[in-house]
Formats: sequence, structure tokens, C-alpha cells
Amino acid sequence: MRILIQGAAVIKRPEEGVIPQADVVVEGRRFAGIFAPGGAGGDFDKVVPGEGKLLVPGFVNAHTHLPMTLFRGLAEGLPLQEWLEQKIWPAERKLTGEIVYWFSLLGLAEMIRTGTTAFADMYFFMEEVSRAVEEAGLRALLSYGVIAPTPDRIEPELKRAESFVREWHGAAEGRIRCAISPHAPYTCGPEVWKEAVRLAKEFKIPVHTHISETKREVEEHRERHGRSPVQWLEELGVFAVPVLAAHCVWVDEKDIDILAAHNVSVAHCPSSNLKLASGIAPAWAMLQGGVNVAIGTDGAASNNALDMIWETRLAALLAKVRAEDPQAMPPPEALRSATQRGAQALGWGRDLGVIEEGYLADCVLLDLGAPHFAPGHDPLADLVYTACGADVEMVMVGGEILMEGRELLTLDEEKVLARCRELARKFR
Repeated sequence: MRILIQGAAVIKRPEEGVIPQADVVVEGRRFAGIFAPGGAGGDFDKVVPGEGKLLVPGFVNAHTHLPMTLFRGLAEGLPLQEWLEQKIWPAERKLTGEIVYWFSLLGLAEMIRTGTTAFADMYFFMEEVSRAVEEAGLRALLSYGVIAPTPDRIEPELKRAESFVREWHGAAEGRIRCAISPHAPYTCGPEVWKEAVRLAKEFKIPVHTHISETKREVEEHRERHGRSPVQWLEELGVFAVPVLAAHCVWVDEKDIDILAAHNVSVAHCPSSNLKLASGIAPAWAMLQGGVNVAIGTDGAASNNALDMIWETRLAALLAKVRAEDPQAMPPPEALRSATQRGAQALGWGRDLGVIEEGYLADCVLLDLGAPHFAPGHDPLADLVYTACGADVEMVMVGGEILMEGRELLTLDEEKVLARCRELARKFR
């Protein structure tokens, strides 16, 4: 399949700014070149009109929990521990594979509509999440969330995580990769972490976890272990493998130095951290300290959306507030965290996150015709500060168009919505 995206403004790499108009060629699963308007030769199986539109690398959601679309609006106004213990964990005991499958499809539809092309997810019934991803056409780093607070839970939880990796790593023609996911230092002890590292080394996959999300979590960990969660995990040898660490809201300079030294990627989840009153992560300080900071939405229960464009704007604005510096996280850096750095965090750094010859053709086309894009002095700044998910018109993953003209092509949206509304009645 040879596709021409004709005459669009193009952001190849955020740090290079915007090409006012270009033709982009996709051959098979990868970009085949960027040309001056009219400069792409040969025949094409499909031509996508790009005039008046902006083509950008696909957004990478570095941390979410897809099936938690079920809990959107269900548990409001609570801090993290109470939110988990009083509302979310009891509700999760009612989950079934069927419920997880349909609400994963719901989350996938929302992500496609708002420009996400790849994401990292940890949850339960992950076989059903994988099945939904396979059908929808997105790219994903998936893992079973290991929660083992007592010794009797350790072996069965780890076996389930390993079984999932063996079944799904490399599935969907390589669009699905797997990770090992101990939920957090406060739900998994040293034995779990050491075995997770062993499995990560065996399968050559990353560890995906939550670290230092709340002040209470870090204070209790220091009281129990005499050191921060980051320092504790370093001593256990966890950072000997690639690690994707969600949140990192309460990290100090020593923690940041450790994260940078071990090439740990951080998934910054600003909406979730604000809604649960967890705090504002020092994202700009981490970036300046050499940490690969990506952006994630977290689950829809604590966001309540999966819109990466909104999340990117929020990350940029909060960085300025936290640093007390209006120049902190300028638009190119925010967009890099939402694309290139996210791709690196998921292990696709050499294949995703930019629009260049040889890279996988994961991209998003936005319509610039809405009033909030006028007068258009700086399209890149407009993308970060004024765009919204509803501006996304076309989404492509690996050369396959998943949405065109704002119409989903791989999912029956009406059927998904109807089934999810029916299943949600059991939780009211």
C-alpha cells in the first residue's frame, strides 16, 4: 500500500518546528519520504488531502488503565489511598473478562478520536485488553498489574504476569509488546521486585510501575525503610532493566539523579495528580536533570479523559507554575514528551515519535480550520496550547488508517457505546 498525504503542514520533529507545506509518502508500514509539494513521484493507492491541516507524529500515552473507563465519574473527591481502598478496589472485584474487553474498546475509541497511536497499560484481565487492542489497530505496551501485599499472593500473581508475557509479547504483528508490572513499592515486597527484574531480563522487556505518587506514600516508605521508594528500588537492583515509572510526583534531587543515571523513563500524569490532590510533579526539573519524561493520562477514573492533547497542554502549563518560570517546558519540549519521549519510554524510540523516512508510519492529521487556530502565527504553539482532541481528523498506525474524516474504521463505535452503557448498570 502506497499512500500520499498531500500538502499538509508537517511537524517532523518538534525541535525543528513546522514545515509550512509538504507531501508525505507512506509505503507499507513506514514513512518513505517528505517532499516539497508536488515532488512525490509515482502512483499511489490512496491520496489523503492535507491542505489546511497539520500532520504530527502520533501521540504516545505513556501510562493508562484502559478498562477504567468503566469507573469514569464513579468515585469523585477522594485522595488516592481512600479512592483506591474505599471505591476502586471494591468495584474492581466485580470485573469480568467481558467487562474489561468492552470498556477497553471504549477507551481505544476515545484514544483514536483524540490522536493517540501508542500507549502503555497495566491492569487485570489483560488478555481481553490485548484482544481489544488487536482489533482496534493501536500500538501498546501491555502488562498484568501484580499486587502481592501478602506472601500467599506472590507466586500466583507472578505466574499470571509471566503467562501473559509468553502469550502476547510480539502479538498483532508486533504492535503489542509486554512489560512486567509490580504495581508499586507499597503493594509489592522485595521478593516480587527481584523476580520481576529476573523476568524482565529473561524476556528482554521493561518494568512498568507506579513510584512516589503521593506525599503520604513516600513518607510512610521512608519511615518503614529509611529511604525513598526510588532509592529503595535502586538498592534492590530494579533499575538494572529498563523501567517506566508512572507519576514520580514526590521525588527530590537525589531521586532525580538516580532516575537519570539509570535511564528510567517517567510517565508524567498531570490531570490524575491534580484530581487526586497528589501534587505537581517536577517534570521540568526531571527533564533538565536528564530524565526521559513522557506524558500519560492515567486511567479515566482519575482523569476523567484519555485526551493526550489536553494532557500535553496541562503538562506544559504546570511545568511553568512548578518552576515559577514561563519559559519552562516550551511547546517543542512538551510535544517531544508527548511523542518522541513517549516512544522511547515504551521501547520504540528507534522506530516511532518522528515523521521521517524509515520510521513506522504512526501519525495524526489535525484540521486547522477551527477559530481557535487563527490567525496561525505559531502552529506548534497552537497545537500545544489551543488544540483539542476534537480537532483530530485522521489517525494512522503502521500505515493503516484507523480514523478518516473523523470516522472510526476499525471499531463499531455505536455497538461499543451501547454495550458499555448496558454493562455499567451493574456498578450503579
